[in-house]
Amino acid sequence: MPTNSAQVDELRWKKFPVLNDGFVCLVDCMGDDQAVVQAARVSYGEGTRKVSDDRGLIRYLLRHRHTTPFEMAELKFLIRSPMDCWRQWIRHRTANVNEYSTRYSLAIDATQSTLPGEWRSQAASNRQGSGDMLDAELGQRLTASETEFQTAARRLYEERIELGVAREQARKDLPLSTYTEAYWKIDLHNLLHFLALRMDSHAQYEIRMFATAIGEQIVQSLFPLVWEAFVDFRTGAVHLTRLDADVVRRLAQRLISTGRAQATQEDFLAVQDPGWAELGRSRERDECRAKLVDLGLLSADDAG
Repeated sequence: MPTNSAQVDELRWKKFPVLNDGFVCLVDCMGDDQAVVQAARVSYGEGTRKVSDDRGLIRYLLRHRHTTPFEMAELKFLIRSPMDCWRQWIRHRTANVNEYSTRYSLAIDATQSTLPGEWRSQAASNRQGSGDMLDAELGQRLTASETEFQTAARRLYEERIELGVAREQARKDLPLSTYTEAYWKIDLHNLLHFLALRMDSHAQYEIRMFATAIGEQIVQSLFPLVWEAFVDFRTGAVHLTRLDADVVRRLAQRLISTGRAQATQEDFLAVQDPGWAELGRSRERDECRAKLVDLGLLSADDAG
C-alpha cells in the first residue's frame, strides 16, 4: 500500500478555493515518495538501499536533475479557472487534459471578478508583467465597469440560448473572465516543472495562486520528501550562470581587498560582465544584481 494512501483519501475531491470562484482539487494519485525511490533503484540494482536512504536519494535525484524517477508518479486534478488563466495553463503540453465543453453544456455561470484594490498597472520594464497597484478610486471605477460588462455579456449569452441559438455559437462573446473546468493529469516531474515556473514571483498573480494551492496544499502533503527537495533545490535556490559566477568571484576579491562585507552599486558596475557594460539596458545584468541582493552581497538600498 502506498505510504500516502491516507493523505490521498483525505484530499480526494477536497476543493481548495482560488480567486473568487475557482478551485483545485485532487481526483486521484498514483505513487508516493517511495515510488520515486523504487524507480531510481532499478537503475542501481541490488543492495543500493544501503548506499543512500530514501530522503538522500530523492535529494540527489532532484539536485542533479535526474528526472525519470519522478515520472513514475502521477496526479489527476479537477480545476476551475478563468479562461484567460487557462490559456497560460494549457501551454504546458506535458499533461493529459479534458476540458468542460460549452458546445455540449451551458457555460459556467461564474466570472473572475476584481476587487477595487486588486487592479495592477502595466510594468514599466516588462512588457508582459504588472507594476504597482492602481489608485483605489480608479479601482472602484474599474470594478464597477467590469461588473456591468460581465453582467451584460452573460445576459446576451442567455438570451441567445433562450432564442434557440446553438450553444457553440451563443458562447462566442463570453468574456475570458468566464470560468472553465478541466481534468488535468500530469506526472510528478512535469508537475514540478509547472510549479517552478508558475509559483515564481514573475508569473502572473492569478495562475500563481492556482500553482501555489496545488503545490502547498496537495503535493507537499502527498510527496513530503520530494517537496522538501523541490523547495531546497528549485524554488528556494539561487541559480548562477557562468557570467554570474564570474561577477561573484570578482566582487568577492574586491570586497576582500577593501575589507568590506557588502558591495555598492559602483562595485557591481565595476565588476560586471564586459558584454553588459556595453548595453544601456540588460535583463541579464538586472537578474544578476537581484541575485547578489538575495545573497546579501549587494545592499538592496544600493541596488540601483
